[in-house]
Amino acid sequence: MRNKKHILLTALTITFLSCFSYVISQTKPATEPKITQDTVKTARPNLIAIPTDSVFTDKGLKLKPYKKNAHASYYADRFNGKKTANGSRFSNSAYTAAHKKLPFGTRIKVTNEANGKFVIVKVTDRGPFVRTRDLDLSKRAFMEIAKSKGSGAMKVTIETIVE
Repeated sequence: MRNKKHILLTALTITFLSCFSYVISQTKPATEPKITQDTVKTARPNLIAIPTDSVFTDKGLKLKPYKKNAHASYYADRFNGKKTANGSRFSNSAYTAAHKKLPFGTRIKVTNEANGKFVIVKVTDRGPFVRTRDLDLSKRAFMEIAKSKGSGAMKVTIETIVE
């Protein structure tokens, strides 16, 4: 008698799990609607205001504004080959950055406000540990967008890339 109860309970459990997994496999995940950016009129008609709470598309990238007028600098050569906060080795020839709060692996678009040049980098480290600075770029990324190759800091706009 006890063996029959065990077989019946096992059969019911298998039936229940089969039905449950079938129902789960048939449900479609909710997809987010695609958001396109509307232009916002400003007092100066040739400028477009950047909203801070929405996602917009720029040449196929989904960008979310993070900070304007941020101060960026670059890593000193002595950090080359040292471990970063996420455990990887730092290279001044890679396109990486250090930020105080953005999660590791976040890709960001950094635009030099003086000349409009931009670079896309990945956050791999914490810092900079200077109160007035918001971002440390690898030397290669910094020099690519620098107005003057002799400068050590610049004002940039930071936008996160939404996957």
